[in-house]
Amino acid sequence: MKEHVSTIGLEIHAELNTRTKMFCDSLNDPHEKEPNQNVCPVCLGHPGALPTINKKAIEHVIRTGLALGGKIAERTKFDRKNYFYPDLPKGYQISQYDEPLVLGGELCGARIKRIHLEEDAGNLIHQDGQSLADYNRAGVPLMELVTEPDIRSAEQAVLFAKELQRIFRYLGVSHANMEKGEMRVEVNISLDMGTKVEVKNLNSFRAGEGAIRFEAERQKKALESGEKIIQETRGWDDVKRKTISQRSKEEAQDYRYFPEPDLPSFTTDVFDIDRLRLELSELPQEKRERFIKEFSLSSDQADVLIEEKRMADYFEEATSELAERESAEEEGMEGKKRSFALLNNYLTSDLKGLLNVRKIEMQDMKVGPGHLAHLIDLIADGKITSRQAKDMLVIMIEEGVDPEEIMKTRGFGTVTDEGVLAAAAREVVAENEKAVSDYLAGKEASLQFLIGQVMKRLKGRGEPAVIAELLRRVMRGE
Repeated sequence: MKEHVSTIGLEIHAELNTRTKMFCDSLNDPHEKEPNQNVCPVCLGHPGALPTINKKAIEHVIRTGLALGGKIAERTKFDRKNYFYPDLPKGYQISQYDEPLVLGGELCGARIKRIHLEEDAGNLIHQDGQSLADYNRAGVPLMELVTEPDIRSAEQAVLFAKELQRIFRYLGVSHANMEKGEMRVEVNISLDMGTKVEVKNLNSFRAGEGAIRFEAERQKKALESGEKIIQETRGWDDVKRKTISQRSKEEAQDYRYFPEPDLPSFTTDVFDIDRLRLELSELPQEKRERFIKEFSLSSDQADVLIEEKRMADYFEEATSELAERESAEEEGMEGKKRSFALLNNYLTSDLKGLLNVRKIEMQDMKVGPGHLAHLIDLIADGKITSRQAKDMLVIMIEEGVDPEEIMKTRGFGTVTDEGVLAAAAREVVAENEKAVSDYLAGKEASLQFLIGQVMKRLKGRGEPAVIAELLRRVMRGE
């Protein structure tokens, strides 16, 4: 059986973060719920209404191109892409055809062909047997990135799209939430460099992966049964997990592109590209590599942290606070590594879990990086147990207080007096003869029971490892 090779190219659209729309002063507000509020004669295509270019949107595309290693065009222009659809009020879309803003670049092993700028269409709402048009989104700045057909698998395609989404967010050019339509993926796929099929408007990474897998298998079966693949546009049915034929694929000539007569071509040197390059923030891959090296994290741990820029920034601020505390105490490098690992665990597991349950965003929570670093410091110094730390973290989220204040006012903290600990251990051993016998007979689980009994007497204020050693000594008659 012949081994078929998939050839995949991606077209990714991202709505840009700007105050106003691409060619007018109507608000670019993705949260507007009332239909047709953020509209004007320009974005509704009224006769005689003239467009003007949104400078911030151009800068966003240039910054994205720079981040991806692309070449910024010296001169560029806008074009009219002519087609009729009810959500396109002008009857054409202002886009870019033969002179895009950015050419070239690379990401995740795939070359980028071009990045250009256009305006988004409106939304159609289908209800009660009617189709209604909401033009709040019409005219919103829309960046389109097109790759070369370098991608060979669904996994590589998803990796590319996820990394691009992170870059959009790190640069601040787009929120890129796929479920809200702020980032949309279209896939072009063919087998053995044959006829390509486009699958449009995939609104999740799961949908993108499923569409590629299904379409590759569909084309494979068709070729092996002697059928001919036709060039077409297909949609994705997320319920049936299959692609569905929609229409024959349009070619460039079908859109009758011509230069937008109401907008002049322009040179990009007016945007101070050197300044934009200097202002680029650290990108996800750079941050991932630095976190692994600087904080001795695993690749998986670094991936979780850099997924969300706010979390990565929070972690870095907390490590800085933690390093200052440990430097003051002359903590060695191994101690720092252990503390960084502990900080990572509490941030990505305990703290993030509590925020998710309470539906609190990181930027809205009351636990500052310094407070979390202080909590980790108390754990590392043995002043509180891990169980107490989890309970204190709940109070910190609810009240925003420093962990040391919680220790002083709420009775948290570990019992370190060896006499008190030894006395509690002797009492528990004397009262639990069977558990002691079971342990001495080789049942390790009995030791955990005895530790629990000592902790109960100490109201959770003991260090389990210390208690375990004291119990062993008592049971040995030392």
